[in-house]
This record gives sequence, C-alpha cells and structure tokens, in this order.
Amino acid sequence: MSTAETWTIGRLLNWTTEYLESKGSEEARLEAQLMLGHALACPKIQLYARFEEVVDDEKRAKFRELVKQRAAGKPVAYVLGTSEFYSMEFVVTPDVLIPRPETEHLVIETLDLLKGRPADQPVSILDIGTGSGIIAVTIAKHAPKASVVATDVSEMALEVARQNAAKHGVSERVEFTSGDLFEAVPDGSLYDVIVSNPPYIAQSERPLMDAHVINHEPHVALFADEEGTLVLRRILEEAAGYLKPGGWLLLEFSPMVAKRVAKIAEDTGFYDRISIGKDLAKLDRYLVAKKIV
Repeated sequence: MSTAETWTIGRLLNWTTEYLESKGSEEARLEAQLMLGHALACPKIQLYARFEEVVDDEKRAKFRELVKQRAAGKPVAYVLGTSEFYSMEFVVTPDVLIPRPETEHLVIETLDLLKGRPADQPVSILDIGTGSGIIAVTIAKHAPKASVVATDVSEMALEVARQNAAKHGVSERVEFTSGDLFEAVPDGSLYDVIVSNPPYIAQSERPLMDAHVINHEPHVALFADEEGTLVLRRILEEAAGYLKPGGWLLLEFSPMVAKRVAKIAEDTGFYDRISIGKDLAKLDRYLVAKKIV
C-alpha cells in the first residue's frame, strides 16, 4: 500500500478487494469489509457512511497485517478470531472449525421441536462434538428453559466453547465435558434432544477440498473413516441409549452420504419418523429422527 495518496476507507476497501481477488479470494469485498471494520473497531455496515474518512497510520498498519495474513491463505475467521453464526458472534481459533451456515439448520430444527412444549417446562439437550460451541450456545440463548451438556474430544476446543458460552451469558446452563462421543456423557443421563455436527468427510474427498480448509482447520473435526460415516453410525447406534422415549436426534452430514445415513438410522430399529432435511442449496444435509416410544 503506497503512501503517495491519501488512504480513505473507500480507497482501502477498493484496493484490498482487488488485491484479495488476485490471491484467489471468492469473497474479497466482504473479507475486506470485515477486516477493515475490525481494524477500525466499527461494524462493517458503518464503513460506507465513512467512505471518505482518512485512516490514520496506526489503524492502517493493523489493517495491513490482517490483509497480509489473509493473502497468505489464512481463513478470515481465524485472522479476526471471530465468526458469525445465527446472527451471533463467536470466538474461533484454529482449534475449532469455522461455523458454516448449513449448521444453522440443526439449531432451527431443534428450536422448532421445542416450540410445542409448555414455556415453563425444562428441556435437556446434548450436543455431541460441540467444537466452538455454536450449537449448544445458540440453543441455550434462544431456549431459556434449556439445559445443555456439550461434549468434545478436544480440550482446546472446549476452552473456546466455554469462552463463547460466557460471551453470550449462558455459562450457567451449558455444561462442557471432555471425551469421545458418549464417553463424555454422565452415566444414566437421558435427554429430550441430542444434536451433533460430527466429522463426516471421507478421506477420499481430500483432493477435492479447498486448500484453506485442509491447511488450517482441524482434521479431527473434518474427517471420518468408513467413507465419512463412521462417527455418524456410532452416534445413530448409541444415541438411543441416551434419549428419553419420544426424544429427538438431529445430525448433520455430507450430501454424499445421505442415503447411507438414512439406511443406518432405519437399520438400528431405534427410531421412527426419520426424515432428511435440505440446506439452502437444496442438498440433503441433516437427519431428524424420533426415538420409538
């Protein structure tokens, strides 16, 4: 960034957008807005009202460092240390996956299932493989009577999740436990809803994935054996032992394994009312199943 001309907010956005596009970014304008808003400590929506404002050297240096990291391939969420999910801001680090909008369907479906319950009736939720805590925290935030247990095999991920629970004021209703799937769940516990966005990408899909995902996001949260179905199968087979009669199981998966997941759910004999939901791209993305009473 040359200093020969005055660097206004508008000029910085335009220059950075072109620069990131040259580096292969598909959302260069949005990323430029997010990083400049971060550097100026203002919401990105305010940037255009301040288009002609000159950015001082200190803030421009901070912005330059963010752009440098992004241009080197680091995902913008990790550059900023935050990401949006369900219109809420979450802390993210390379110890957790970056939230995807597809996962919002699990939250929406869970909250819809809770709508028919009396407003003062407590509800128990189990979030398996919570990662940054986006599912557990969002549900707790929007369902005031919900108590949530959230598990993860990664202690570092759980630390991020605890930060997010505190950030959104739900720490008292979300309990975080460490362990592999249901090994982290207290003995004898039964839940109204179990929800999970587990690892579900097949190892064979690695060559097809974006470099910024492979190079930066935690592989333990991405990949699963049995062509992506191992963890999904384990949850489907074990979840019934932790669901109340008539309780619900919700799982996110890859569209590539949708038919296999539905077949596994049917073969367990534990569930009825098994349905497959689509994401905004009209791809099969999640399962909703009710434990047989």
